[in-house]
Amino acid sequence: MILVACATLLIGILIYVFYPQRKAEEQTQKTRLEFLRERKDSIYENLRDLNFEYRAGKYPEEDYLAQRAGMENEAAQIVAEIEFLESNFHAA
Repeated sequence: MILVACATLLIGILIYVFYPQRKAEEQTQKTRLEFLRERKDSIYENLRDLNFEYRAGKYPEEDYLAQRAGMENEAAQIVAEIEFLESNFHAA
């Protein structure tokens, strides 16, 4: 009896997880601007985490400086692209 109940529950879970959504066409697509804003927020959060972990002594200074420089460069590129897209959007 327990085996039947477990099998039924397993089948129900599998159907719930893998059954395709009926309204897939209604799902919204992110614009490039929305994607960039989310990526910028993610990079800023990663920079805060990196600074915290460096202060906690988890990174040597050379690794910290290299990772921070890479993240700051990526953030600068993203901010520049956001500003470019926003200026083009407002000018249109």
